[in-house]
Order: sequence, then C-alpha cells, then structure tokens
Amino acid sequence: MRIESPHSIIEISTAPAEEQMNLLKTVPLNVVQSIRAFRVGDLQEEAARLGQHFLYAYCAEATTKQQVLAIIADAFHFPKHFGKNFDALGDCLTDLAYKAGPQPGFVVVIEQLPNTPKFDKEARETLLDVFRDGADFWADKKVAFRVFYSFQ
Repeated sequence: MRIESPHSIIEISTAPAEEQMNLLKTVPLNVVQSIRAFRVGDLQEEAARLGQHFLYAYCAEATTKQQVLAIIADAFHFPKHFGKNFDALGDCLTDLAYKAGPQPGFVVVIEQLPNTPKFDKEARETLLDVFRDGADFWADKKVAFRVFYSFQ
C-alpha cells in the first residue's frame, strides 16, 4: 500500500506477517557480505527467530590485527588460549564449534573494521577470507553461516 502526503511517501507492506519476518530469505545460507541495508538489531531478532547463534563484534576502537582479533575473540567467547592470529580464528570458527555438537546456524556481524596502517586492506581481506573459509566449512555440514561486515 502506498500513502502519499504533501511531504512524503510512505510504503506500507501488506504482505503477511510471516513473510515480513523472513529477513534473510534472499541471503544465501553460507555467505560473507557487506551489511549494507541490514540493521544489526533486525539481524539479531532474525537469528533469534530462526534459533541460530548471533555473534556480534564492534571493532571501531581497534587499530591493529591483534586488537581486531582480541575484540572478536572476546565478543564470540573464544577460549582463553585463543592465539590472536588468523589460523586460530579459523580453528575457533570451525573445529571448536563443530566439536560442541550439532549447531543450529550462525548470524555473524562484524562492524566497523578499521582502516589503519596496522590493519590495512590486505589484513581486512585476510580476515574476511577466514570467515569465507568458515562459511564453506559450515556449508559442507549443511549449517547456515551468514557473516555481515562493515568498514570504518
């Protein structure tokens, strides 16, 4: 339904509530993508509705690879022995979670990845590649693993 007033146009969805709720309907089950038009709160609600794990890390204060990895490790409740390197991140995203038993799926949000000399484009791409490897791992297990990210 479209409502027009002198100052604005308002679109009101007349789709059934069930259809409106499926926020991730068009998002592949195993993907790493920019957060774009999604809002963190909506993704969290959708993960809860689907019964999936919601993992969130806000990295705006980080300036180095070690700081980014420490924020992720803390936010995702990785073990104390987490090595703060990309290999350890990959292990935590796959092996540890898989050994914990059947998984219902994951919605992961990593916001405000830094753009600094000590966490440059190459470091960001390597980090995202680790998450892509995680998405591939979980795809093989038929478990949803959706990662959304943003840069500063």
